[in-house]
Amino acid sequence: MTSFFLAIACLLVVTFGYGGLCAASPFGDCRKCHGMGHELTTDRKGKPKRGKDCRRCKATGKRIRVGRWLYNRWARIYRAGTDTPRPKGIR
Repeated sequence: MTSFFLAIACLLVVTFGYGGLCAASPFGDCRKCHGMGHELTTDRKGKPKRGKDCRRCKATGKRIRVGRWLYNRWARIYRAGTDTPRPKGIR
């Protein structure tokens, strides 16, 4: 029984830790270009040079984290579904 509660506690710590990470830093490095925004190639002498821009992150080097993407989607749906009354005179 204690291993069951320990597993639940570990899952809660990981979940809240990732939620805190997504709240504090919603963008992470691009997985394809490793945050550089472009790929590295080499010239004929073997020296590294800048290659093409990364298509996945559009040369920004950043991507939105999955948890933040899910939160943004949930918030957008919630706002669209709730009808908040507006004060008179405001359109």
